[in-house]
Amino acid sequence: MYNPPLVPDDFDVPASFETGRMRLRTLTMNDAAMDFDAVMASEERLRTVFRPGGTWPSGLTLERNILELGWHETEFRLRTSFAYTVVTLDETEVMGCVYIYPTAKPGYDAEVTMWVRHSRVGEGLDEHLFETVERWIAAVWPLENPAYPGRRIGHEEWRALSGPEPQPR
Repeated sequence: MYNPPLVPDDFDVPASFETGRMRLRTLTMNDAAMDFDAVMASEERLRTVFRPGGTWPSGLTLERNILELGWHETEFRLRTSFAYTVVTLDETEVMGCVYIYPTAKPGYDAEVTMWVRHSRVGEGLDEHLFETVERWIAAVWPLENPAYPGRRIGHEEWRALSGPEPQPR
């Protein structure tokens, strides 16, 4: 099944974005080991970030992670969805990820989800990431009404809307 591009052909999709605390850049297979470390260090927290009662990332292996990151990289090139890794400015640690997916939910044109490494939550990175991404999407991306499930719209309300939900990762 082919998904149409999420953004127009003339939109220059940002490869990266930076603040004084973090860098967002295209997630690639080259990030697999550091991404896997961040995911596994945050496994318990991640089961609730995308949907309460979820099971991801239970059972994730490094090999599976490489495949998933390869799929994200392909979707990014096809412009059907966009995954960004959140790294320290010196690129020594993955601190989280941001995903921009299309959605069929009525009233929304995209679904934006994100997570931060468990050890960074107490530093306020989750709030910083959300506020930064929300402003960045509004200022730069050609999206009319992106949804932020679990943040601007509750998970229950989001699931109750008609239309399929993309699977995390």
